[in-house]
Amino acid sequence: MTHHASHNASHTPRARHRDEHADSADRLPPLNPATWTEAQRACAQEIIQGPRGALIEPFVPLLRSPELCTHVQRTGEYLRYRSAIGLRLSELAILVTACHWRQQVEWSIHAPIAMREGIAPGVVQALAEGRRPDYQRADEALVHDFTQQSLQERRVSDTTWAACREALGEQGVVDLMGIVGYYTMLSIVMNAAQTPPPPDRPMRLPGRPVAD
Repeated sequence: MTHHASHNASHTPRARHRDEHADSADRLPPLNPATWTEAQRACAQEIIQGPRGALIEPFVPLLRSPELCTHVQRTGEYLRYRSAIGLRLSELAILVTACHWRQQVEWSIHAPIAMREGIAPGVVQALAEGRRPDYQRADEALVHDFTQQSLQERRVSDTTWAACREALGEQGVVDLMGIVGYYTMLSIVMNAAQTPPPPDRPMRLPGRPVAD
């Protein structure tokens, strides 16, 4: 996914971009399974035997605290696969949250899933470029605004709250808040741990502009 910075060629230097995670060493890399404690092994096995099918990136650093990891992955299993708002809208909320936190792991995993679940490629592209998409579906615009307000303004307006409650129901609104909070937590963990995105998932958020 390529970011094209708008510029006036005669007056503005071409923007360069830095992938802020490109040269970052993984602070909490995968543990050798031979060294796992009994609690770590039980936690990892539960994840592997669940719908994810593998000990995927977010749980690599969290496995250092196996009880926390167990509770986190169970919460995430509900929010990712069985939330009241459905996969299409939950994947959109995940992408908006990943963009806010510049979280490459979550973006690389969930951008292709979001498109598979019905989020238009143009919406994904606009989010990656830091633009508000031109949503064609009202429920997607509502989920975007609710998520964005929660993250950027740290509150949700009365208008957005009422519209989301009408569209999603109270359980849907609660689950949406849970998704934003859950993926915020994972973003904080992986940004601090400098967890690298999976090499077999090539989609990346563009790097931030840097001054010449």
